[in-house]
Amino acid sequence: MSDAPPPVTPPDRILMGPGPSDISPRVLSAMAAPTVGHLDPYFLRIMDETQTMLRQVFRTDNALTMSVSGTGSAGMEACVVNLVEPGDRVVVCVNGVFGGRMSDVATRCGAEVTTIERPFGEVFTPEEIEDVVKRVSPKAVGIVHAETSTGALQPLEDVSRIVHDAGALLLTDCVTSLGGCPVEIDDWQIDAAYSGTQKCLSCPPGLAPVTFSPRAVAAIEQRTHKVASWYLDITMVRNYWSDQSRAYHHTAPINMNYGLHEALRIVLEEGLEARHARHRQNHLALRAGLEAMGVEFAVAAAHRLPMLNAVRIPERVDDKAVRSQLLTDYGIEIGGGLGPLAGKTWRIGLMGEASTRRNVILFLTALEACLKSQGHISPAGAGVAAANEAYPTI
Repeated sequence: MSDAPPPVTPPDRILMGPGPSDISPRVLSAMAAPTVGHLDPYFLRIMDETQTMLRQVFRTDNALTMSVSGTGSAGMEACVVNLVEPGDRVVVCVNGVFGGRMSDVATRCGAEVTTIERPFGEVFTPEEIEDVVKRVSPKAVGIVHAETSTGALQPLEDVSRIVHDAGALLLTDCVTSLGGCPVEIDDWQIDAAYSGTQKCLSCPPGLAPVTFSPRAVAAIEQRTHKVASWYLDITMVRNYWSDQSRAYHHTAPINMNYGLHEALRIVLEEGLEARHARHRQNHLALRAGLEAMGVEFAVAAAHRLPMLNAVRIPERVDDKAVRSQLLTDYGIEIGGGLGPLAGKTWRIGLMGEASTRRNVILFLTALEACLKSQGHISPAGAGVAAANEAYPTI
């Protein structure tokens, strides 16, 4: 008798947490296609097409745009380690967990890191950025566009102007925002940005789209120290993604790139504007439903992410009990709070494939039952009724 464990048979979940998100059957089917070599002419064509589509989704003409082998955190590290050398002055804006991680990576690169902070759930004002940039004169400023840990959306246009007026580079975390709300790399003059496949692109985790402006590429080429990470050294990896070289660096995750290729096709078939509008509409319906049930948002209305809704857990309601009941009884996954918001907030994702009217209504129905079991009573069906009212009539 074999000692091997049974085959993988995961439960069927509705992924409405902070990621990963639900995956289209088309993406899963693409990933199941036959593997070819990482220098096979067919795969090189897939790489070229993926680059072209990533430029469209990032809204950029940057030549150095590609997918890094690894999750969104690998994208973050790739951007930081390539732009930052020992002794560089770097400003990092921390208003959540992922700003803190960016600061940590920059410190590990030997940078002189200055952080400015806002409470979790708040965003930075242009005046705060201007003050620290004038004081520090940094080489680079890192900031999170969509803070996954808090559900806050950081406006970037004024920040970009201030950073560039000071002669610095702007590095931006777009892990949760790309494909769910506007990300305008060229118009906002962002010098380096990274994302992840598992959020609004609705591809399994495993790749990190990145893009570097010509200014960022020039800074990389002018380095006086080797990049601290061999695996993420863009000066070498970019040759593999260049149709002029194709120099082998490391074996690409072939089938993951198949999946990203198909996920990007789906994004572009829908159209970026239509996709952003869908995320916005489902967010507004969810907001209406939650408010009708007495559940408040944890972020000011002007700065809420449409694809990641951070809400306050009602008083006397057990965080883990509700999330467990949602998962066990309804197959719905949502996320808990992180850092100082642990046990105080829920993070409800409406990302990519999961951002549907069906999921909004199903979630509100399930949440009403879970809250009722915790003693938090709202008018029966109020959340669903309010959400349906928020949708346009046909």
